[in-house]
Amino acid sequence: MSVSVQQQDFDVGAEIAALTAGRPQIGAVASFVGLVRDANDGAGVSRMELEHYPGMTEKALEDIVAEARTRWDIMDVRVIHRYGPLRPGERIVLVIVAGAHRGEAFAACEFIMDYLKTRAPFWKKEKTAAGERWVEAREADDEAVRRWSS
Repeated sequence: MSVSVQQQDFDVGAEIAALTAGRPQIGAVASFVGLVRDANDGAGVSRMELEHYPGMTEKALEDIVAEARTRWDIMDVRVIHRYGPLRPGERIVLVIVAGAHRGEAFAACEFIMDYLKTRAPFWKKEKTAAGERWVEAREADDEAVRRWSS
């Protein structure tokens, strides 16, 4: 398991290669890459600034991954979340889950991303033509997490 909160960009292919190198027992890799959109809630977005609380954020991500590992039979996980100023089209987040079979890897990857969206302590501010605004939590993200409550 590896969690990073960083300003620098990441190479998706290199991260997958590093996670799976020398591990022929891995039969499936599921991944998710989140990108900055150029619009949100009907307004154009020219920049997004992500803030976090160092130490607390990494711990929250580690706890999310640990929970996924108790629910599914997965072999390894890599999570990278960026912070700082980002422009539309830039990568924000990467979740990679490796397992023996695709079902476990897909489910764990989706779970981690759903929980990351609602439980990880990141604050997002968007720059629009009307000025800067903080991004509010979305009910759809909360609904996505509720389905894992069983």
